[in-house]
Amino acid sequence: MDAGDDKSYDDINVTPMVDLYLVLLLIFIIMTTAAVQGMKVELPRASKNPAPANPNAPKVQAITIDDAGKIQLNREPITLPELERRLAAAKAATPDLPAVVRGNRTTQYQVIMDVLDILGRLKITKIGLATQPAK
Repeated sequence: MDAGDDKSYDDINVTPMVDLYLVLLLIFIIMTTAAVQGMKVELPRASKNPAPANPNAPKVQAITIDDAGKIQLNREPITLPELERRLAAAKAATPDLPAVVRGNRTTQYQVIMDVLDILGRLKITKIGLATQPAK
């Protein structure tokens, strides 16, 4: 036996294994972010010309959310369950009920998503998100 044969192999080179784990982690991160789906929204198109008034058109339900997360329906303070109840009654009377959601720049995003969730459950599809025009 040679003197070199007595050497024990206590050390394991883990560098290739760490490289493999990092590549798998990178692939997992990329695939996870690619799989996240957004909510499909039909956005209204802006125009400089005012829309002609239609006297037979249903009344638009204006939902406003302030900085504190308080909700108003047509300028009347309201809670989320009450909003759902009133919109359901209005939807029963007018099947193609339009709604506009207005929020301030600093409005809590969760409250806006809660309102949009209610509109989705009630199958209100004519939804507008009010913004200020770009200057």
